[in-house]
Amino acid sequence: MDFNRISFRVRYGETDQMGVVYHGNYPQYMEMGRVEWLRGLGISYKEMEENGIMLPVISLSIDYKKSAVYDDLITVETQLKKRPLVKIEFDYKIYNETGEILALGNTVLAFLDTKTKKPVKCPDYILEKIA
Repeated sequence: MDFNRISFRVRYGETDQMGVVYHGNYPQYMEMGRVEWLRGLGISYKEMEENGIMLPVISLSIDYKKSAVYDDLITVETQLKKRPLVKIEFDYKIYNETGEILALGNTVLAFLDTKTKKPVKCPDYILEKIA
């Protein structure tokens, strides 16, 4: 599986006084997409951490195109950019119910050993599920 989609409505608390989604919420939307992408493979962040692996974000970029507003039904499409090694990279497309692109994003995360906090290669069980 190389991509996943999730959809949800913008909540009031995610907006400013003009009803526009605060820009700082988009990284959280991307995280939601990433978590669901992994869940689609049968992998949960919680289980990964219990198995000694954490995935901190080491790079994040967002290109804002159009504002999302309160009560919009938005979709986050998350796509694996390439086969992971020590890092895993995702591209995101966030769009509204009429298909207008709201934002394009990218994140790079590193596989770290939870005890040593040192980089490790992508676990085989993840590579097998991606293949």
